[in-house]
Amino acid sequence: MTVRINLLPHREQKRAARQKQFIVLAGMTAGLGLVVALAGHVFFSGQIDNQDSRNNFLKTEMSKLDKEIEEIKDIKEKTNSLLERKKVVESLQSNRSQIVHLFDQMVKQLPDGVYLKQVDQKGKTIKLVGYAQSNARVASLMRNLDASPWLEGSTLIEAKAAMVNGLRVNEFTMEVKLTAPQQDVEEKKTSKKTASTNLVGGHPV
Repeated sequence: MTVRINLLPHREQKRAARQKQFIVLAGMTAGLGLVVALAGHVFFSGQIDNQDSRNNFLKTEMSKLDKEIEEIKDIKEKTNSLLERKKVVESLQSNRSQIVHLFDQMVKQLPDGVYLKQVDQKGKTIKLVGYAQSNARVASLMRNLDASPWLEGSTLIEAKAAMVNGLRVNEFTMEVKLTAPQQDVEEKKTSKKTASTNLVGGHPV
C-alpha cells in the first residue's frame, strides 16, 4: 500500500487558487467591458445615423420652403406690378374726361393775339407757356381761365420780351389748377347713390 503525502505548503495552494480566480474574473470583466463598449458603439452609431437622417430631412424641407418663399415673393411682385398698372389705367380713364375739358377750355378761353407753344399737366396743375402780343392779352387770358368752370387759380410765373419771326412779343409762363364744376361733382354723387339704392340683396333690381 502506497501513501501519498502532499508536500506543498497550504498557503501556496490558496495563493494559486486566488490567482486563478483573479484571472477568471479579470477575463470576465474584460469580456463584459468589451460587450458594453460594443453595445454603446452600436447604440450611439444608430443615434448619430438617426440624427443625420433627421438633419438631411430638415435640410430638404428647408430647401423646399425657401423655394416656396421665393415663389411667393415673385407672385407678390407680379401682383404689385399688376395693381400699379391697374391704378395707372384707372387714373388714365378718370382723367380722360378732364383732358377733353382742358383742351376744350383752352380753345374757348384763349384770347386773340395769344398763342400757346407748350401745355404740361402734373396732377391737377396745368403749366402754360406761350406768346402774347401784349401784357394786356396775358391778363385777359388769366381772367378767362379763372372764369372757366373747369379751371381756377391762374398764376403768372414769368413774363419777358421775345422775338418771334421778327416780331416783338411777350413770352409768358403761367400755371392754373384743373377742377371739376360743382354741377359735375353733384351728378357723380347722385349717380353713385342711385347705383347703390338699385341693389337689393347684392343683386340689381
